[in-house]
Amino acid sequence: MASRSSFLTILVCTALLAVLFGAADAQGLRVGFYKKTCPKAETIVRETVAGFVAKDATVAAPLLRLHFHDCFVRGCDGSVLLNSTKGRLAEKDAMPNLSLDGFYVIDAAKAAVEVACPGVVSCADIVALAARDGVELINGPSWRVKTGRRDGRVSSASEAVANLPSSFGEIAELKANFARKGLSAKDLAVLSGSHTIGNAHCNAFSKRLYNFTGKGDRDPSLAPAYARKLRSQCPRGDETSIVEMDPGRAVSFDTSYYARVGNGKGLFHSDAALLRDKVTRDLVYQYTGSASKFFRDFGVAMGKMGSIGVLTGARGEIRRHCALVNA
Repeated sequence: MASRSSFLTILVCTALLAVLFGAADAQGLRVGFYKKTCPKAETIVRETVAGFVAKDATVAAPLLRLHFHDCFVRGCDGSVLLNSTKGRLAEKDAMPNLSLDGFYVIDAAKAAVEVACPGVVSCADIVALAARDGVELINGPSWRVKTGRRDGRVSSASEAVANLPSSFGEIAELKANFARKGLSAKDLAVLSGSHTIGNAHCNAFSKRLYNFTGKGDRDPSLAPAYARKLRSQCPRGDETSIVEMDPGRAVSFDTSYYARVGNGKGLFHSDAALLRDKVTRDLVYQYTGSASKFFRDFGVAMGKMGSIGVLTGARGEIRRHCALVNA
């Protein structure tokens, strides 16, 4: 019995230490971190992102998604950018990440920053800045991005599978996943609003159309007319076609996503799940009627997410190339 008690004590202490170290690292971030060491860093990143968005506004969504997928695995350390190596499959090659895009924008921004300030600005910070800039450039909200993150040296596909929220997740599972990252049910509701932009592959939601409970049935929470439309876009077995997550508004960062969720037209089961909890359900309806509240809360939630598990000070490194750890 004493042995079991000691073991539980060790577990609790380990968890507390992880929280304390994470909080200490997050305190190492600040707005304007590169003001003296690379004063044009944020301008260079923004100009690079603006150049790509001007040519193709759909790039804003992949940049936002990169930041989300980076932060939920090992914290916001740029590990999602690393290539796989012999004997280790990296995050970007995990099943949930195979549809990630926008790496070329991060690489271009990093190359431009390296010309101005070699070895100073982390890839993790560039991902955070590019996500904010992409959203703002398509008339979405802006928020102050704290910088000072350093880049991690490890990237694991299995950790991506274990840590990323599932598009098929139920509300309890989603809330627990967010809670493990220090995020609340409110953060879940507001960050889900990022589904107002971008596209999704059919395999991310086709189970809702053809085999929801394993009996060849449709997800009953999905509006019938919308389900019929999705079936026409994603025939049974189609895993490669893509559809807009917010039809007709895939490059408009607004509150139409919440209106669709409220009407049974959220694309993912995880979208529909927001209606099964009082906190998240109430926020769905609040954001439907108030873009200003959504924009304000989105910026706050992005700031919280951007502080998850960051490496600061002497931890980690400043990669020379975002896809490779330094030699």
